[in-house]
Amino acid sequence: MKIDIYQVDVFSSKPFGGNPAAVVPDARGLSNEDMQNIAREMNLSETVFMFPLDEESYEVRFFTPTHEVDLCGHGTIGAFYVLALKNYIPSIKNGIKKIYQNTKAGKLSVEIYFCDGKVNKILMEQAPPKDFGEVKYMEQLLECFNIGIDSLGIGDEYIKPTIISTGLKDIFLPINSKEILDNLEVDFNKLKEVSNVLEVIGVHAFYIPGANFTRVYTRNFAPAVGINEEAATGTSNGGLIYFLKSRGYLYGNEIISIQGEAMNRPSYIYCKIDENNGGYSVKIGGKAKIVLDGIMYI
Repeated sequence: MKIDIYQVDVFSSKPFGGNPAAVVPDARGLSNEDMQNIAREMNLSETVFMFPLDEESYEVRFFTPTHEVDLCGHGTIGAFYVLALKNYIPSIKNGIKKIYQNTKAGKLSVEIYFCDGKVNKILMEQAPPKDFGEVKYMEQLLECFNIGIDSLGIGDEYIKPTIISTGLKDIFLPINSKEILDNLEVDFNKLKEVSNVLEVIGVHAFYIPGANFTRVYTRNFAPAVGINEEAATGTSNGGLIYFLKSRGYLYGNEIISIQGEAMNRPSYIYCKIDENNGGYSVKIGGKAKIVLDGIMYI
């Protein structure tokens, strides 16, 4: 059996930036074992498998090298970029084409922005934000990063880490210095244990100088699912903009998350949040670049 497969650098318009993902645009006929084996073979943080349902919707499944996960932001952006660029989804001249993905985190919309018949950017809807409150086991968490409580906060304000989900549960760890963020010394074995105890995917550490800044610097660590550090994480940055907006640190509705600098794979993740009916709607997105185009034989 042979399948078409692509590797795409997501949240970057250039190769060797952003976060790589593999995409199988038509995964019909593949078993769960096949998909996990392909993800292990590709050895990227995510491999995405697309199952066309009709002209406007797909079933989408996401695999790390070791696990299936409910949702992946950069995987979604990369997958629908491939579908649009390779004409699995027909292009339009200008405007927005809305497609739906059925995931284990729910049915979510994806917006493909076209300009002069070419894909400009892709935004994806996140699951409704869920706030699970402040983190327990603070001492153990800080030991994972070899930092003290005095390293936490936004500006001069101390802020406690919080667990939030817009599809996947993460700990949001506010670091009050970019130098500290850039030089974190992570005990991945300990972080894996703490993540499993707290039932989270990982930790999204971030630095923002103070309220109402529209650029935030981020790092993401998820050894519990086989990813020590990731260059760009869509769902985590969706949770981050909710964290900032809901707690009064963002006056507008948009931020750019700059992630992956420590890995020499800079990523630029566009994040947008809107309030509606007393709740929040979150979207994340950006650009992508296909770097490999091939056939896998299984």
